[in-house]
Amino acid sequence: MATPLEQTTPGPPALDEKDLEILRLLQNDAKLTVRDIASRIHLSATPTHERIKRLEKLGVIRQYAALLDHRMVNRGIMVLCQITLKDHDRKTARGFIEAVMQFEEVIECYNISGEFDFLLKIVTGSMESYHHFIVNHLNEIRGIGQTKSSFVMDTVKQTHRLI
Repeated sequence: MATPLEQTTPGPPALDEKDLEILRLLQNDAKLTVRDIASRIHLSATPTHERIKRLEKLGVIRQYAALLDHRMVNRGIMVLCQITLKDHDRKTARGFIEAVMQFEEVIECYNISGEFDFLLKIVTGSMESYHHFIVNHLNEIRGIGQTKSSFVMDTVKQTHRLI
């Protein structure tokens, strides 16, 4: 399995207006049936189903998921943690990525440019559990130079809609 550092992404596939309509509908409600989608985009069920399967195969649709309110599942603390690595070689980066992938508290990880190397989105149940995570898990990863935590006070906008 390729790590994010090794992945190469081909150009985006050609999508027509029907494909885009399907994607918009599924972004808003992934539980829509093929029949519901077909009626809304004015196609029959078979070509609609074929389009959805094609979008899945191409990787345009990566997965279907339920979006949860982190506060309702005892994850009331959300933190954006910026990380700088001591060394900028493949081995250090790969070790960091492999370690972060194992932490359930980390719900998103981005390799970024600028002052820091990575940005983590972390959710935990309390300030104490975040402290435990930093001390006993994150700081145990070999090669971390600096961390900077920003606590999310309120979510102003959050969406997964891309189109």
